[in-house]
Amino acid sequence: MSKIDWITQELEGLKSQGLYNRIRTIGSPQGAWLIVDGKRVLNFCSNNYLGLANHPVLVKAAKKAIDEMGVGPAAVRSIAGTTTLHVELEKRLAAFKGVEAAITFQSGFNANVATIPALVGKEDVIFSDRLNHASIIDGCRLSGAKIIAYEHCDVDSLESAIRENLSQYRRAIIITDGVFSMDGDVAPLDKIYEVARKYDILLMVDDAHGEGVLGKGGRGIVDHFNLHGKVDVEVGTLSKAFGVVGGVVAGNAVIIEWLRQRGRPFLFSSAVTAPDAAACIAAIDLLESSTELVDKLWENARYFKAEMKKLGFDTGVSTTPITPIMLGEAPLAQQFSRELFEAGVFAMAIGYPTVPQGKARIRVMISAAHSKEDLDRGLEAFAGVGRKLGVLR
Repeated sequence: MSKIDWITQELEGLKSQGLYNRIRTIGSPQGAWLIVDGKRVLNFCSNNYLGLANHPVLVKAAKKAIDEMGVGPAAVRSIAGTTTLHVELEKRLAAFKGVEAAITFQSGFNANVATIPALVGKEDVIFSDRLNHASIIDGCRLSGAKIIAYEHCDVDSLESAIRENLSQYRRAIIITDGVFSMDGDVAPLDKIYEVARKYDILLMVDDAHGEGVLGKGGRGIVDHFNLHGKVDVEVGTLSKAFGVVGGVVAGNAVIIEWLRQRGRPFLFSSAVTAPDAAACIAAIDLLESSTELVDKLWENARYFKAEMKKLGFDTGVSTTPITPIMLGEAPLAQQFSRELFEAGVFAMAIGYPTVPQGKARIRVMISAAHSKEDLDRGLEAFAGVGRKLGVLR
C-alpha cells in the first residue's frame, strides 16, 4: 500500500458524500458576468461587493504604479519592502476607518494570523464566537492561548464564559467576525463592546465582509454601531469590497506599532505589490467621494432577497447582501449549482466543513455591478431549477 493511498481514499470519500470541491476556471475580469470554463454566465459567486475589481479608476492606478515602482516588492516590509505607497495606504485607511493607525498585510487571513498570536499567548484566554472564520480559528490555535467558544452572537453566553474563566488567565481577548460570511448575519458588536468594557478585556472584530458594506459609505461595522475609539482591533480585507487584495488591521496606535514589531506575516513574508497598494488607494478615493456604489449594493440586495422569498426560498438569517439559499444536504446543493450553471448562472454550492452538516446552501453574493435585469435573470434561473429539483412546489 502506498504511503499516500489514504489521501486517495479520502478524496473518493469526499466525492461520494457530495463534498468534493470542483474548482472552476475564470477566463475574464470580475464583474456581473464572467467567462467560466469557457461559458458566459451571470456571476453570483464573487465577493466583489462594489464592482471595483475591474473598475477603470483602479486599473489605471495599478498600471501607473507598475510604471513607477515595478511589479514586485522584492523584500519583506521590515527590511526593504515598505514603499511610499504602503505608507500612504495605511494613512488613508486609518483616516477612512476613523482610527489612530493602521497596518496592512498580504491578506485578511494573514492579518488574523499575525494579530492574535501577537496579543495573547499560553497564559491567556480567547473568547471566540463559535462561527468565527477559519483564519480567526487558526490564529487562535497558533497563539497557544486557551480558546473558549461562546454561542453564536449570544452575548449572555459570552458573559457567562467570561465570568467562569477570566480569573484563571493572565490576559483575555474577545474575538468576533463582524459579518458572518456563510449566514450573512451581523454580530451585536454594540452589546459585545459593553461586555468587553465591563470586564476590561481587549475587543477584536474581523470586518472582512463589513468593509465597503456596512457603515457610512462602507466604513464598516464600527461605524455602523458608532463605536469609534471603543474597539481595540479592527481586522479587514482589501480583497472583497475594495476589489484588490490584502489585509488591514486598524485601531489603537500602540497595538499597531506592536504588530510592526511582532506580526510574523509582516516580518517574514514579502510586501503587497505596488500596483495592489495603488489600486487600494484608488478604491478609498472612490468610497470617500460618493456613497453611490454602497447604496446600489443595498438596493440590489433588498430587491433580490424579497423576490427570492416570494418564490418560496429560505434565505436564512441574513441581514446583509450575502444571501444564502438554504437547501440542507450537500449533494442537493451541488446538483442545484450544476443546474444553475447549465441555465447560465454561476453560484457555487457550500457544504460541510465550511458550514455544518445538514446546512448546505447556495450562497449568492450580490454586487453593485448587477443591473436589475441581471437580478431578474438570476431569479428566473433559480425558480426554474428550484421547481425541477422539487425545492419549490
